[in-house]
Amino acid sequence: MNIALIGPSGVGKGTHANKLVSQFNLVHLVTGDLFRENSKNQTAVWFLAKRYMSQGELVPDEVTDAMVAAWLWKVKEDKGILFDGFPRTIYQAQYLDEHLKELGRQLDAVIYLKISDKEVNRRLSKRVICTDCQSPYHLEFKPPKQTGVCDICSGQLCQRPDDIPGMVRVRLRAFRRAVRSVLDFYQETSRLIIIDGEDEIEEVSNSLVEAVETVVYKAGHVATREETEQIKTIFGREAALAQAKTTHKSFDLALVGGPGSGKGTQAEQLKNTLKLSHIATGDLFRENLKNKTDLGNLAKSFMDRGGLVPDDVTEAMVEERISRPDVSEGFILDGFPRTLPQAQALTEMMNNMKRRLKGILYIKVSDEKIVQRLSGRLICRNCQTPYHLEFKPPVQEGICDACGGELYHRDDDNQKTVRTLLKTFHTQTAPLIDYYKDAGVLVEIDGEGDVTTVTERTLAAAQGLAT
Repeated sequence: MNIALIGPSGVGKGTHANKLVSQFNLVHLVTGDLFRENSKNQTAVWFLAKRYMSQGELVPDEVTDAMVAAWLWKVKEDKGILFDGFPRTIYQAQYLDEHLKELGRQLDAVIYLKISDKEVNRRLSKRVICTDCQSPYHLEFKPPKQTGVCDICSGQLCQRPDDIPGMVRVRLRAFRRAVRSVLDFYQETSRLIIIDGEDEIEEVSNSLVEAVETVVYKAGHVATREETEQIKTIFGREAALAQAKTTHKSFDLALVGGPGSGKGTQAEQLKNTLKLSHIATGDLFRENLKNKTDLGNLAKSFMDRGGLVPDDVTEAMVEERISRPDVSEGFILDGFPRTLPQAQALTEMMNNMKRRLKGILYIKVSDEKIVQRLSGRLICRNCQTPYHLEFKPPVQEGICDACGGELYHRDDDNQKTVRTLLKTFHTQTAPLIDYYKDAGVLVEIDGEGDVTTVTERTLAAAQGLAT
């Protein structure tokens, strides 16, 4: 038997998962622990994840998938698995089904613990963590023996940086967007069970045990379409794609394209010609880390624990950046959004600011051309400035023009890794493209050819949106 337990932060997944694991003799998978294990063992997948994080880039879903896949191969065939908080996205859900099938397994059920935002905020306000060993506590449900002191290592207990009210709001918003399609996916395959997570702990625990027992005997009640829609209604009405009348006049653009499609190069050209601010998510990430902002410190806390920086932290960074006065006339967003939930997040941000994207420029390049391009890509070890042996060579071979640092070929630019990245890109981007096509703001640009020709096409497309 293989089951997954999902729900928002604060619903008690970890607490309940431990009891289920013990009672049903299951192997427990927590992705946070998995990242820390890979970090400790210095695995190849961890080095790849670390490279993304150190360069201020989002770690792609397939890196997490690879860690989960490697872990699954080690689980004995006669042992069942409890996935705790995974899958979190529709892409992870689809991948998990595919990989389990390869192993001769299947995910038998997904249990969703429902809880209101009000209760989430109440619970998270009482959650603390040890600053030394990262052991979690809860002042109401799992208090330490001595106030403010860790039972295990005597370290100081403090509130988690991602549990501050403002960040909780962003996290819940991101969770709701991602989990909608996950709930639909499992409801449509008759594997979704919904349980009220707001009851007393013992009652919730008993309900979970009963639910798992029904999975064992294949006699349980799975969620209906109506019940699933009721859960989604709790999330509140999704921000409308057809946005309300805007009051803030600005020229706001976003660039979309696969790895190596030339987004960064074209963004710089647009910035110089249109006199707009260029917002690259990688630069934004590094800026917050360097300046030790609240969001930078929050991101660092995940990295220091060997964990993956969640999407919602990046969303919060983007929201703060596009709220600054220097982008009041407009911006060029590069590297965000990359998924449908991120696109929906951007729509909400823009709605709240009474702004609207003028256009999404999709730089379309064939997979073969991208593989060819990335094989010639170089990057500076010091300042992360990108170069290309064919399209943007450095003045001095192997030396960065900007800072004199060493240029190197990224490990993730080998052909096998690039093709894996492209597969994920297409899977994630197809719904994103449809989303913006429906909104009437998508412009496709042929990204193949020399840089000058592609720049001419991109500028023409952008200037056409300005009229």
